[in-house]
Amino acid sequence: MGSYVDNNLIKDEQVVYETKYHWKTFFTLSGLLSLFIVPALARWSDEFVITSKRIICKTGIFSRRTLEMNLNKIESVNVDQSIMGRMFGYGTITIIGTGGTKESFPDIGSAVEFRKKFQEVSS
Repeated sequence: MGSYVDNNLIKDEQVVYETKYHWKTFFTLSGLLSLFIVPALARWSDEFVITSKRIICKTGIFSRRTLEMNLNKIESVNVDQSIMGRMFGYGTITIIGTGGTKESFPDIGSAVEFRKKFQEVSS
């Protein structure tokens, strides 16, 4: 588990599920041109976590973008997968909040498992 989540857990909150970017990010244009440094840094620094009380998504090393949403404020977690995504186990996660908030995170490993864990925890 990453340091951001460790430092921001609230009282009686436990991590239920955590995932990272899929390994396919290493074989993108930016990955190849940067000799795999950019995707390695992103995979190391970015965190996608479901806790017992909320979903936490943190991206970025120097500039940080976070989404922290209580489970009871989330309408749905959608997963979009291409054919390759279904074969290799990655997809785009879109989190839709009750106020119309809509955040997407592409190339997430085990995206279907992320949605399944959200449904189990929020029930």
